[in-house]
Amino acid sequence: MAVGIDYVFVVAFVVVVLAWLAGVGHLLSIPFQLAAAPGTVVHEFAHEQACDLVGVPVVEVKYFGLGNPAGYVRHGQPERYRETFVISVAPFLVNTVISFVAFLGLAAVTTMAADGRSSPLELLEVLRSASTTTLALVIGLGWVGLAVGVRAFPSFGDANTLWTRSRSEWRRSPIVLVGIPVVVAIYVVNILSWLWADLLYAVGIGIVAFAVVGTVGI
Repeated sequence: MAVGIDYVFVVAFVVVVLAWLAGVGHLLSIPFQLAAAPGTVVHEFAHEQACDLVGVPVVEVKYFGLGNPAGYVRHGQPERYRETFVISVAPFLVNTVISFVAFLGLAAVTTMAADGRSSPLELLEVLRSASTTTLALVIGLGWVGLAVGVRAFPSFGDANTLWTRSRSEWRRSPIVLVGIPVVVAIYVVNILSWLWADLLYAVGIGIVAFAVVGTVGI
């Protein structure tokens, strides 16, 4: 009887600890969701605009909210595979372009403020003595660039939708096979997001933008 009671207490303790960890994990995710909010909004907006572009009716849109998922677009069933493809990959193109433009703006502002100085230490020194307007632009453009770039990749849900259509239609239309590498890439990138692949992609966009402007002399 005592063994049975001890077992119940151990199980109850484990359940409480797991519930507590899940709650802490949710609380810790909130700052990251808020930081990436602009990217989530742009991601869902891209889905919505892609639906309008290919003529698929949109049923419901949630641009942003704290939770999982942070945003979504519910739409009707596309008639053609290419419509599904466009809707699924639209955020990658739109988020990448907007992130790149934001980083271009950041590079331009930094270039003007740096006045020929290009080393990281010199740039930090310049920013420390910059005006409030310049600092606000730097912070705002940097935030938008990172947040939008981080949310550029299609989600597992987008990959699942593409995979379902690919698997059911490839016999009738072999061109559907072209989309399979894209599906695989989406799955891989989402898995690698645990290793900050999405953040590295956003940083990469920023590096390219700075290289284009020539701020850091790359």
